[in-house]
Amino acid sequence: MTSAPDSRPLICPSTRRVPVVETLHGVEVADPYRWLEDADDPEVVAWASRQQQFTEATLEPLPERAWFAAALMAQISRPRAGVPVWRAGHYLLSRHDGVQAQPVWFYSDTLEGLLTGGDVLLDPNTWDRAGSISVSGLAVSPDGRRLAYARNDAGSDWQHIAIREIGGAEDRGEPITAKFTVPTWLPDSRSLLYSTFDQASDPRGTSTTGLGTARLMVRREDGTDEEFLSFPHEPQTMAHGWVSAAGTYLIVIISTGTARANRLWVYPLTTVEDRTTWGKPIKVVNVAQASYEPLRLDGERLVLRTDAEAPLGRVVAVDLGWAARGDIEFAEVVPETRATLTGAVAAGDGLLLEYLDDASSAVVYVGREGEGGVDVELPAGALVGLEGRPGRDEAFVALSTLTTPSTSYRLLLPTVADDPVVVERLALVPEDREPPEPAFTLQRHRARSADGTAVPYFLAVPLDDHVGPRPTLLYGYGGFMIPVLADYRPGWAAWLEAGGALAVANLRGGGEFGTSWYEQGRLAAKQNVFDDAIAVAEDLIAQGVTTPDHLAVHGRSNGGLLAGAVLTQRPDLFAAVLPSVGVLDLLRFHLFTIGAAWMSDYGDPDTAEGFTSAYAYSPLHRITPGEHYPATLISTADHDDRVVPLHSYKFAAALQAAQGGEAPVLLRVDQAAGHGAGKPSAQVAAEWTDLLAFAAAHTGLHPHG
Repeated sequence: MTSAPDSRPLICPSTRRVPVVETLHGVEVADPYRWLEDADDPEVVAWASRQQQFTEATLEPLPERAWFAAALMAQISRPRAGVPVWRAGHYLLSRHDGVQAQPVWFYSDTLEGLLTGGDVLLDPNTWDRAGSISVSGLAVSPDGRRLAYARNDAGSDWQHIAIREIGGAEDRGEPITAKFTVPTWLPDSRSLLYSTFDQASDPRGTSTTGLGTARLMVRREDGTDEEFLSFPHEPQTMAHGWVSAAGTYLIVIISTGTARANRLWVYPLTTVEDRTTWGKPIKVVNVAQASYEPLRLDGERLVLRTDAEAPLGRVVAVDLGWAARGDIEFAEVVPETRATLTGAVAAGDGLLLEYLDDASSAVVYVGREGEGGVDVELPAGALVGLEGRPGRDEAFVALSTLTTPSTSYRLLLPTVADDPVVVERLALVPEDREPPEPAFTLQRHRARSADGTAVPYFLAVPLDDHVGPRPTLLYGYGGFMIPVLADYRPGWAAWLEAGGALAVANLRGGGEFGTSWYEQGRLAAKQNVFDDAIAVAEDLIAQGVTTPDHLAVHGRSNGGLLAGAVLTQRPDLFAAVLPSVGVLDLLRFHLFTIGAAWMSDYGDPDTAEGFTSAYAYSPLHRITPGEHYPATLISTADHDDRVVPLHSYKFAAALQAAQGGEAPVLLRVDQAAGHGAGKPSAQVAAEWTDLLAFAAAHTGLHPHG
């Protein structure tokens, strides 16, 4: 157990146990810490406060903490910017000066004006002295006059959508309470499409109530709301809208939870006297068996990205005129290739296609019929932004590396599909405050998982005179078809600068290698994800990169589940484990907030099959009393209403009670913060500081020599 400077041992806070036992599918399951599920209970609040005090007392004397605090402040203080977008005559850009808590949105009628500064569109730093209010989405009306923007308070997933004139400082009308949506204007520039849930009347950041029916709504100019679409008899079914550039159709994507397959309905739109109405839908896809994403609409020819009959993705088109008469036939526009098609946007007279080739980014420009196929010559880096508009001959792309925040480029598109794309680097932020970047080599390796599958991973190793195994941080996610790239996070640069190695794993369940790779890491096959991470850890050790005494593992959200699972399955492999905002109770995750949506990956624990699968790997239920667990820092936030804090609370209490060794088990609780998005810069730096200082202290990394 870590000791305070006066050498008196720190005493871990005790947690009372309650004899709660349930018989689930013939298995007796104890849940002695269920009382920790109510984050608003004063006893739970007091318990979390004691845990945070213990964590702070344990971290404060770590000699590595001051070094990492300075390193993270240098990273957070870097000026940075998003990728420019063009909407209805305006260029928009989010820019962070490195000092303020939140990025500021700017706009200009010209790109040159944006490059030289632009005018302030939204500054969330003026809304809250603590900097805890963020902008999560915005949209410009088709006539270019109005802005709809969504703000999130204290990290909550609940959004408050407001409307104001472009360049104005005052909002119009009452705000809209919404969730998991980007506001979408209808063609009349007066009606707004948004998504919300039945619980919108009680949007407490700490509320754990399970979400009910999702509703696609329309807010009219007079402040009235009307329901566009809902599925009250289909739990977790949600709908999102996409309006064609010409304003003739609304394409609605209908999905269940986080499942990748979706239905796709197309509504003809009519705008008369500044009011948009809609007709009956053309049900282009009415059975969710594959993913369909709208890209562009030319007349009645709808172009879609899909994985139907193409696990790596392809582009198809359908004629809406024929589809309305029941003749639905998809024509191939861009066939499947050996690389994974992870995204696409309409741009110019064609499409910009985003590919991952062995988890490395590439962009290809094709004509609207799929003709041509020009590789966009970009610098090395991970693609983190791609923006284009049909009919406009310019587009924008943003790249990052492990140690460099996003850099944006302007793409000048050809009028002939076979001509090259001109790439221009944009100077969006001052470059005179950039800290020196650590020199490192980026390697590509493959480990062999338990079933023989080759698991790729990136390995970044500092260029220094170190000989032999070194402290190494392993990061993974492995879920929801989300790809993990070698992109920028402020902690990566600090860890490499300190002399540590970094491994970023491409585990099954992710989206790096298409639908088949994803399917091998979900439901009954979820254990493959943990086997893959264990295989990467063992490969790092076998190659001499590190040892179990020098290896830490980290993951967030679904990656927090990954860290908790490998901790409980192979505690001998790691010196430190960092599960952040993790899903750690796999028997009750579906009862809180949006948790039921994740049954696409985790299954339904109320069924016998789902219970058997989840119970086998649920980190909370794999804890063994008396086991010598490695040093563990569990992180959550009191306002996380996505992966609610009860996961981390219960896991921390159980692991502390079971610990048979001397390594500390700590719970870190952020205040007035959520799942991670929109967190103020100082909070981001503080969290990374504690994670890396803790990992360094227990893996033997001494950044100051």
